[in-house]
Amino acid sequence: MMAQYINNPTVPILYLRPKRAAFDVVGNSIDGGVNGEGQSISVEMSGGGRLTAVYEQCVLQGDDTERHEIINWLGARGNGGFRFFNVPIINDGIGPFPFIRGKRRPIVDGIPHSDGALFLDTSGYSQTSVWGKLTADAAVGAGQLSMRVYGAARPLRWSDWFSISHPTKGWRAYRYWESNKTGEGVETVGGVDLNYVDYLLGIAPSLREAAATDTRIEIARPMCVMKFPQGFTLPWDYEAWYQSRPTLQFVEAF
Repeated sequence: MMAQYINNPTVPILYLRPKRAAFDVVGNSIDGGVNGEGQSISVEMSGGGRLTAVYEQCVLQGDDTERHEIINWLGARGNGGFRFFNVPIINDGIGPFPFIRGKRRPIVDGIPHSDGALFLDTSGYSQTSVWGKLTADAAVGAGQLSMRVYGAARPLRWSDWFSISHPTKGWRAYRYWESNKTGEGVETVGGVDLNYVDYLLGIAPSLREAAATDTRIEIARPMCVMKFPQGFTLPWDYEAWYQSRPTLQFVEAF
């Protein structure tokens, strides 16, 4: 079976209500010998490690029929690591998102049509509150990106997550370990004036596929193409009254 990196289903992780989550970029290095003081020198390998994600203790109750069905589907599709998923990274509470109605909002909903009307169910359009784009071409394996960020409620700092939908490698998630502000201003996008800030970011892992100037960057709920790691299977199990607390494990797919 050939690997399929694009057009994969997204894991509905918010619907499964995990109680704990963990994300990591596992280091990928070799020992480069020792220096004159006897200290080991680490050399990073190309690629810079794989992204891992764990969602623990998803809450499935007795009347959660559809949630039990989703766990069955995840196991049927994912066991063996042959087929892939788009796995979201839930960064709602820590990202550079604006406070709306007393809460950080990575996604703004209830947006009406141009005439002010909503859909028949009173819902509206939705869009991310913060997003970005590349301001310079970046080669595969790049460790730095030049990025323009729109709508951020605070400067980028420390290690916000973001993702790019690559045409061949599909969704890939990154975070940065260094950020340097290089400029700011106002740009008209879709007829609307938006404030922006430009950054030069040191990223991890390195870029999985070359990306051109103006490539869109998703900062709200980034995603990555992932699979079940070797040796992990997801059984359907439950205790009395169909209660279950399954844990999901994923590793970046290659």
